[in-house]
Amino acid sequence: MPVISIAEAKKSLSALVERAAAGERIEIGARGRALVVLVPAIAFERRMTFGTLAGKLVIPPEFDAPLPGHVVQDFDGVDR
Repeated sequence: MPVISIAEAKKSLSALVERAAAGERIEIGARGRALVVLVPAIAFERRMTFGTLAGKLVIPPEFDAPLPGHVVQDFDGVDR
């Protein structure tokens, strides 16, 4: 697929958006090199099913407990 120049993309943006929405991958760039790709938004939607990990994860009671001093020191270099 040829790379569409930025100038051409400016002139025909509506048509390019329609083509991308129909599933076509549109490459836009300069000097024959693609800089961006126009794709349908649906390509980036995430389908999340809530509850798929219910009962599979356990958060221990000490999860929110303060970290040991040596761990804090490793993070910020300060001994507490």
